[in-house]
Amino acid sequence: MAVQTVESTTESAEPSVDLGPAVALSCRECGHRVPLGPVFACQECFGPLEIAYDFSGYDTEELRRRIEAGPANIWRYAPLLPVPADVATKPNINPGWTKLVQADNLARELGVTGGLYVKDDSGNPTHSFKDRVVAQALEAARAFGFTTLSCSSTGNLAGAVGAAAARAGLRSCVFIPHDLEQGKVVMAAVYGGELIGIEGNYDDVNRFCSELIGDPAGEGWGFVNVNLRPYYAEGSKTLAYEICEQLGWRLPDQIVIPIASGSQLTKIDKGLRELIELGLVEDKPYKIFGAQAEGCSPVSTAYKAGHDVVRPQKPKTIAKSLAIGNPADGPYVLDIARRTGGAVEDVTDEQVVEAIRLLARTEGIFAETAGGVTVGVTKKLIENGDLDPALTTVVLNTGDGLKTLDAVADTGLTATIRPSLESFREAGLA
Repeated sequence: MAVQTVESTTESAEPSVDLGPAVALSCRECGHRVPLGPVFACQECFGPLEIAYDFSGYDTEELRRRIEAGPANIWRYAPLLPVPADVATKPNINPGWTKLVQADNLARELGVTGGLYVKDDSGNPTHSFKDRVVAQALEAARAFGFTTLSCSSTGNLAGAVGAAAARAGLRSCVFIPHDLEQGKVVMAAVYGGELIGIEGNYDDVNRFCSELIGDPAGEGWGFVNVNLRPYYAEGSKTLAYEICEQLGWRLPDQIVIPIASGSQLTKIDKGLRELIELGLVEDKPYKIFGAQAEGCSPVSTAYKAGHDVVRPQKPKTIAKSLAIGNPADGPYVLDIARRTGGAVEDVTDEQVVEAIRLLARTEGIFAETAGGVTVGVTKKLIENGDLDPALTTVVLNTGDGLKTLDAVADTGLTATIRPSLESFREAGLA
């Protein structure tokens, strides 16, 4: 992957842009700091960069009141994100504050007694959690003066980038594998930006985008999940914030999260730890579980083998939004699962489809294939004894089933009858 770096700086360097409490970029591996900018890799060790904050001076109860009085979207958490204080006044797609559904019917089916919830992010503007991370990246793109918003995508991100760019009045040009689900292709294209299919899988697309960043043709382009990745990734923290606030400012005991790059899982963990450090929730143990499809399960495979290194795989699964064979945050996912006492598990495509239907039948939530992965893995974790059914559990649904209709294409009419009561009875429907 091409690497963008900046000259080293001291820890006390002042941020060059106004991104609220964000003060620097810090290497996750060696701790080296650089100024806020459109960079994603450490000059010292090539480790990934992430946002460093200054939360000092926050009073816990005042911060809680400020959050609760904020807008019903992710900007209620602006004091904890790398955004300017006036972010809510800027043209953005304003995602978040999606439903936390108490899933009692599903709980009975799975034998969960401690409380089961589905965090349903299909209610976002483009019907996936990607709206959260793109909204965050858009603010960074504005701060750094980019004129084109771009990404490499397995589908959902492409639509989110197209919508956010249209709302902000920016050009968008996004890159996807050429064989994505048609629903995601249409949704990404409808916003009027440029949509480019790349012959190959997501990892091929991502490599191409990394090359484009280092070429003059990419000048002025903000790639949300490459050169803006440190800011983009912070949007996933808002899932942790919302879940805890919606539970009455308390941590869930267990949470099941789908794994693509692994960034969502690592940032949810970061968000939970920030809430603890700020005193907004009571500190107690929690377990994080990762979910993958068997046809693209590099992190699950490494976890089960007891490895610290994630070996890349060639994806072959219907869960295309999770089909990243070389997940950038894979090793960090392993660390979090082990540190929290969780696990990483996978399910077959057949189990994914069964889980989509199970969630729809029990809770009226039509999940895309990634949601089928998390529900399917939750079921498997319970059956294996890894997940405690007596504890409060949250399962993520990250997208709308209308985007992946092919997965359940054989679902259809119960019967076809003549327009008469006689035909109704003959069909055994009375």
